[in-house]
Amino acid sequence: MTMKVFFELVEIRTKLASLFPFLVGLLFSAFYFDQVNAENMILFFAAMLVFDMATTAINNLMDFKKAKNDHYQENTNIVGSAKLSEKKVSYLIYSMIAFSSLVGIYLTYRTSLLLLAMGGICFLIGIFYTFGPVPLSRMPLGEIFSGVTMGFGIFFITIYLNIANLDVLRLSFVDGQFMIYGKIKELIFIVWASVPMIFTIANIMLANNLCDLEQDISNHRYTLPYYIGKENGVKLFQLLMYSCYFFIVGGVIIGIYHWAMLIVLLTLPIIYKNLTIFKEKQEKATTFGISIKNLILFNGAQVVGLILSLIIK
Repeated sequence: MTMKVFFELVEIRTKLASLFPFLVGLLFSAFYFDQVNAENMILFFAAMLVFDMATTAINNLMDFKKAKNDHYQENTNIVGSAKLSEKKVSYLIYSMIAFSSLVGIYLTYRTSLLLLAMGGICFLIGIFYTFGPVPLSRMPLGEIFSGVTMGFGIFFITIYLNIANLDVLRLSFVDGQFMIYGKIKELIFIVWASVPMIFTIANIMLANNLCDLEQDISNHRYTLPYYIGKENGVKLFQLLMYSCYFFIVGGVIIGIYHWAMLIVLLTLPIIYKNLTIFKEKQEKATTFGISIKNLILFNGAQVVGLILSLIIK
């Protein structure tokens, strides 16, 4: 397997979806909590990226195996078009999952069993997103699971690995019982700050499902647009994107962010133009990329805003 084929199998171009929650989580930890653990960040970034690639490879392998459309199986799916061995792809997936698991266990040793629980949930969702008799991606749940797992899960774990010693969330064992303690204000602020990532990542899945609706139906894959219709799917795509601005502005008002975060408002004219184009046509080759452009533009502005906030602070 060449590196080019490997990158296509794991769809390396889509890894920005996991990179931004990590970057924003790292910067948010530095700004709001004044704390960063460099070693934990390096380890988690490696484990997160490799596991993300593994789940994408599972997705492509399962789509190949379950395909009802011969043309898709032989010419569109990378496993078929590159004539890859299913067994070798499976071994590659096992290796990537094993690597991420070992790093996760070591990070648990460095922090708390809470990380094992959080990481375990993300692992299960990531694997069963496309694996099993009824994968989550073949149900009208893909947007929810991808958005929450990556947009919130990666963001929260990144912050937790930086601030585990601050007891924002703590697990204690006393007299044969376990108790979980949390600081409500800080936890609410973290959830609030994760929403733009949840929505922009969910929109990538939604755009993909809107563009592939007919092809998915031919492969017996019934996603959210199948149930709510294309028109409502496009409206939801727009609503999720515009709502991101509400959470940033609201976050500045209630004290989560510094006013420098309002720089994200400068992206609104471009986002509006992109949403107008997508509303006119939902096509994989020409307009699907708009969802990725929006994610890069909006979350990139978040990164800039947080860096400015740190400088000013």
